[in-house]
Amino acid sequence: MDDSEQLLEWISEGEHQCQDFKYRVSDAAKLARSVSAFANTDGGRLLIGVRDDGVISGVRSDEEIYMMHSAAMRYCRPAASIQFDTLRVHGKTVVVVTVPVAHRKPVTAPTEDGDYRAFVRVKDENVVASPVHLRLWHDEQSAAGVMLSYSDEESVFLRSMEEGGPLSLNSLVRRSTMGRYRIVSLLARLIRFGVVRCEWKDNGWIYSLCK
Repeated sequence: MDDSEQLLEWISEGEHQCQDFKYRVSDAAKLARSVSAFANTDGGRLLIGVRDDGVISGVRSDEEIYMMHSAAMRYCRPAASIQFDTLRVHGKTVVVVTVPVAHRKPVTAPTEDGDYRAFVRVKDENVVASPVHLRLWHDEQSAAGVMLSYSDEESVFLRSMEEGGPLSLNSLVRRSTMGRYRIVSLLARLIRFGVVRCEWKDNGWIYSLCK
């Protein structure tokens, strides 16, 4: 498969969990949010010089690579690892930016307000990570093992989840006698062991027991 065939195959997939189209790069800070989301989730690929509808517009590769490098190295904390390639189709250049999964999470990027937050990729969106994501990453990278055992209070909490259906973190805190910190830690542990799932729905994170 030559370069043009490879690029056209990627474009035919559309935007998804591991791929994003960028018509052009004009805001490195905004672009850093895409880098953060890919690095914190499953990794991904940005095709710069491709419109949202899949039409190849092309770019000046040197300018785009400079902007991407600034996004990953200047605006991401810690600096994110990225790789560059350029493909030409019908006389137009597309910059392919590959973002691997970060070895240490989270990778944060500035919001529109300038606050640094961690992002995750959900389908074709970059979404701010929840406190449970942050705790889960901390636990996964901790040298200490995590045991799956429940106190009486935690068992009551699990039964209330089973009866209540999918709920937000704030709703779970209100329904429980445990504090917010303990609930966040418990949810992270349960997600890690496949007992609870976390989903993005109606512009918010909800938690439910896995069936």
